[in-house]
Formats: sequence, C-alpha cells, structure tokens
Amino acid sequence: MAFVKACALSELESDTPKRVEIDGTPVSLVRTEGEVFAINDICSHANVSLSEGEVEDCAIECWLHGSSFDLRTGKPSGLPATRPVPVYPVKIQGDDVLVSVTQES
Repeated sequence: MAFVKACALSELESDTPKRVEIDGTPVSLVRTEGEVFAINDICSHANVSLSEGEVEDCAIECWLHGSSFDLRTGKPSGLPATRPVPVYPVKIQGDDVLVSVTQES
C-alpha cells in the first residue's frame, strides 16, 4: 500500500471537507471527531462531489439528494443512495496527511 501526501493537517478545518486528487482519484478529506478520514469524493448515486456537502456525526451528506455516507465505512445511511463509496487509509506524519488509494494485491 503506497501512501501519498494529500495535504498538510493544518489545511483541514474541522467538519469542513477538502477535495484533493490523488493519483487521478478524487478524494474528500474530512477532519472530524479528532480523526482524519478519506472517502471517494464522488457520490455513488448522483455522480456529484461529496466535498461540497455537510459533515455531521462522522458522515458526509451529498448536497444534491441528501444521502449521507459514513466516513469510516463509506456505507450510505439512507436513500436514494444504496451503494457505498470507497474509503481510504489515512496516516498522519507530523503535519502531513498521507492517503493510500491503491488496493493491496
């Protein structure tokens, strides 16, 4: 699993998603509840950017239709979304937020 610097930890505001691109993959980074999460930035229902949505209770809400996705698992909590979105491992090293979007073989 290859970790890549996504941004500086100091760039992440609490409960405010930040969109980054890692190796061609759109990722939404969220600092909430004392942790940093990385979730694919594209809603599985409507193909829109999740980083434009609200964060609450360790979930990110799609701004278009209101589906929320758990930041830990990527699973939707309600309709209209029925499919999860990928989540990615995160490491913090100093002020660097490192994310791996590659799958283990």
